[in-house]
Amino acid sequence: MNGEILAILEQIEREKGIKKDILIQAVESALSTAVRKTMGLNKETEVKVEIDRKTGEIRATEDGKEITTVDFGRIAATTARQVIIQKIREAEKEVIFSEFSNKVGEIVSGTVYRFDKKNIIVDLLGKAEGILLRSQQAPHEEFKQGERIRAYVLEVKKESRGTQIILSRTHPNFVKKLFEMEVPEIYEGIVEIKAIARLPSQRTKIAVWSKDDRVDSVGACVGVRGNRVKNIVAELRGERIDIVRWNEDISQFIQAAITPARVSEIKLDKQNRKALVIVDEDQLSLAIGKHGQNVRLASLLVDWELDVRTPAALKKKELLQVEEKKQDSLNRLSIIGEKLRERLSGMGFKTLKDIASADIDKLTRIKGVGKVKAKRMIEEAQKIIKEDVEEKNT
Repeated sequence: MNGEILAILEQIEREKGIKKDILIQAVESALSTAVRKTMGLNKETEVKVEIDRKTGEIRATEDGKEITTVDFGRIAATTARQVIIQKIREAEKEVIFSEFSNKVGEIVSGTVYRFDKKNIIVDLLGKAEGILLRSQQAPHEEFKQGERIRAYVLEVKKESRGTQIILSRTHPNFVKKLFEMEVPEIYEGIVEIKAIARLPSQRTKIAVWSKDDRVDSVGACVGVRGNRVKNIVAELRGERIDIVRWNEDISQFIQAAITPARVSEIKLDKQNRKALVIVDEDQLSLAIGKHGQNVRLASLLVDWELDVRTPAALKKKELLQVEEKKQDSLNRLSIIGEKLRERLSGMGFKTLKDIASADIDKLTRIKGVGKVKAKRMIEEAQKIIKEDVEEKNT
């Protein structure tokens, strides 16, 4: 080791960002091992190598005694080269990991480098390689080798082979980031994306809201003559995008989310986050959408369970419920009177099914019900239910 090699280490420190002292410590450690092997010493023998930080001179000791019989210059040159190469590789891996860790949740550009089974390996502008797993590829998208590609950085992991950069083109936030890049009002924070729901390659619904009353949130996202949204649709290879106006009033938000269908009425079950959406007959197919896409995405967007019905279907459902209630009524039991029905109902036995599955001992605790009567009640309830099932199946 000499002043010339120290100068090389200083240059590496400037170019690669690896501190010179870290390199020197690594070389000292490697030299200790090299000296032990050269002298044929066992592992128990302590060998310490120190390099002068100013002159580059090497001093080695064995169990406290100075070693002078070894050609340090030759050993140092070979060892230092190997250590420096290793440290540079480690530093470059760390730089890549650090750089792309900061890009998680962002969009990166690259070119399709090669295909690994059904996964796509992406050259990220010569800096690193990303992997677009099959599960993160939109169903109807196809790419060719050398083609430019943009993707969302989903995850960055350290592995023995280096940094693994997981990319995605199916994540809802991929669309969100595309809007941020395309719409200045979103990037500047004037327009906010409140919610997004996506079926990759098929359809996306995005809810937007403006902090400034003078700025139309939907219009800003659509752009003049639809240019902004057209650019995003082109990037997504024709995926349909519905841009709706977010509203803190859940009824208004649901009406917007179910677009392009027109809603007649909405009945809310706020406790269970369920909504009955009533539409006219000619709006039903629009509300449901192809293969249920529209209502499914609308449900995801508002985070409520939506049940779409026409007035006729709703009336039919209500009639069926009334009929089912009648069929399950205790009035159909011939061996009990009105007073006993009231007592049974008060004790939780309100339907035929309750009686059919009841325990005899529990029934006999009710005034006016003995074991024989309890048994007959259960048998009659079971018989009526069986007959109803057989009638439905015929």
